[in-house]
Amino acid sequence: MKAIRVYEFGGPEVLKYEDVPDPTAGSGQIVVRVQAAGVNPVEAYIRSGNYGRDRPLPYTPGSDAAGVVEAVGEDVTGFAVGDRVYTAGTLTGAYAEKALVPVEQAYKLPDSVSFAQGAGVHVPYATAYRALLQRAKGVAGETVLVHGASGGVGIAAVQIARALGLTVYGTAGTTEGRGLVEKEGAHRVYDHTAEGYLDEAKAETPGGKGFDIILEMLANINLDRDLLALAPFGRVVVIGSRGRVEINPRETMSRDAAILGMTLFNVTPPEMAGIHAALYAGMENKTLRPVVGTKIPLADAARAHAEILQPSSGAHGKIVLIPQANRS
Repeated sequence: MKAIRVYEFGGPEVLKYEDVPDPTAGSGQIVVRVQAAGVNPVEAYIRSGNYGRDRPLPYTPGSDAAGVVEAVGEDVTGFAVGDRVYTAGTLTGAYAEKALVPVEQAYKLPDSVSFAQGAGVHVPYATAYRALLQRAKGVAGETVLVHGASGGVGIAAVQIARALGLTVYGTAGTTEGRGLVEKEGAHRVYDHTAEGYLDEAKAETPGGKGFDIILEMLANINLDRDLLALAPFGRVVVIGSRGRVEINPRETMSRDAAILGMTLFNVTPPEMAGIHAALYAGMENKTLRPVVGTKIPLADAARAHAEILQPSSGAHGKIVLIPQANRS
């Protein structure tokens, strides 16, 4: 089968498209024929070698895939050959025509959800759910600001927050992106390239008191200003950052505010099971609708990595890789 392999850390050019042996299912494992693989920023950080969880070399990137069960190992219950599934991790990497998956990291994919959409479920939607509910403890009636709301995690956060009864404010850098954020449920949308957009957004919260929750995708740019936009007892959840930032701690003191970090690597198995039970229900009743922005051939994974960190026109949904041999 074909797969992407990384033999050294570096730029997108280290992603090599080559032949590798087919995986074989062992006890408690399934083999998934991948129809689509999701591309996430964390995979680009790991590939660069500048992330705290570097992978042993060589490796195949990716945790998020969607496809069809091709084989099941011993002691596997709940899955059969031919089942449509999406993954929340793999043993062999998702950027491939086939992936070896532990059964505890495989989930049924509703028939109404395409494979390309299924490849955009785990990291984006589990991250958004974790940030909004497990970290920020968001409740109906609160206000939430989603920075970078037109990307994969941002769209997921908008849909989840809206479904739970929060008032949702979102930002995006392009007209197309802002239209997408509004379409997916945000009550108000702002251009985060415009001067003073955060002051404008805060002024439009009830009583101008600020946001109860801010979901921050680029903390090194926004965190200091986020604190000024928080309501009393507000919470900022740091989902992404590309460097250091200086803040004024007094802005947290005056509000009894909290800055909360998060990563999916820290989620416990019971928490993850709860997250995916909620996500399945949301996809099944169509309140959660993964948005696919760009489909790129698996062989062009380097282009996907270049685009995900430096999109030329702003993020508009999820980037997914499509193995050419598995197209259906």
